[in-house]
Amino acid sequence: MIDERQNKIDDPADFGRVAVLAGGTSAEGDISLKSGHAVWQALCARGVDATLIDTAIEKSKLLQKLVDNQFDRVFIALHGRGGEDGLLQGALEILDIPYTGSGVLGCAISMDKARCKMVWKGAGLPTPDFYILDSADACLRAVEKLGLPLVVKPAREGSSLGITVVTAQEQMEAAWHAALEFDDYVMAERWIDGDEYTAAIVEGKSLPLVRISPHDGFYDYAAKYEVDDTQFFCPCGLSEEVEDKFQKMALEAFNSVAARSWGRIDFMLDAAGNPWLIEVNTVPGMTDHSLVPMAAKVAGVEFNDLVWRILEGSAV
Repeated sequence: MIDERQNKIDDPADFGRVAVLAGGTSAEGDISLKSGHAVWQALCARGVDATLIDTAIEKSKLLQKLVDNQFDRVFIALHGRGGEDGLLQGALEILDIPYTGSGVLGCAISMDKARCKMVWKGAGLPTPDFYILDSADACLRAVEKLGLPLVVKPAREGSSLGITVVTAQEQMEAAWHAALEFDDYVMAERWIDGDEYTAAIVEGKSLPLVRISPHDGFYDYAAKYEVDDTQFFCPCGLSEEVEDKFQKMALEAFNSVAARSWGRIDFMLDAAGNPWLIEVNTVPGMTDHSLVPMAAKVAGVEFNDLVWRILEGSAV
């Protein structure tokens, strides 16, 4: 749970001028604009001098605009490559502008699902086996190694874009090519048949878990952002002891990849109740379908206060 406490910053003027960066050119740009608009509205409602900037429009002049307009800090609401992979974070560090969320290393590792899983395996944390797909032959070897069903996905993409659940070997090559539409680095991952959960991390604490129940059994892009028949359960229905164990696992997974401040860990539970870590989101969605605000509300923190606390955590 988030501790009840006084804000670290009481006066909105102490934040200075805040740029909320959203949109961008990644495949998640439209969702990012929704997140950014919600964040911008929350900051304005609390009296913060905030400006919403669509980085797709300002791409070539973005850094110069931040300097010329003397922004004091940045709230990053960008999802996907170019905003969640460490590139922007590195540029802001060069400019000495504080920003929200994880740093360069945490973002870079988390965005690369394959290398993130390598870190987790090295740390002894549970994550499904995987195989890198770089040829048609690799598609065959992945089936031999992982069995069926399995998931084929871009290794550096979010929002379940480009993902295919493969149930037959003859589907593999088409699934590989579908993922290549989003990234030239593609992986296959052993399918975990079970419930999906997410753990929001804020201020070094894991919030109440959310259990996700999509209508068709797969939490894809449409289930996340386009339809209203996905069910979310928070409280999640697990016993207090089990939920606490999984919250600690999620926090360990978050810290192991050098993530900081806030984010989200997604994991599955198999039929035997064993957890399997899937991925880290270092800039989770902040829309009306989003999971971090949902968990924060159950923990007693409303959306505007959540956004304020995330901005308080901004650092270089």
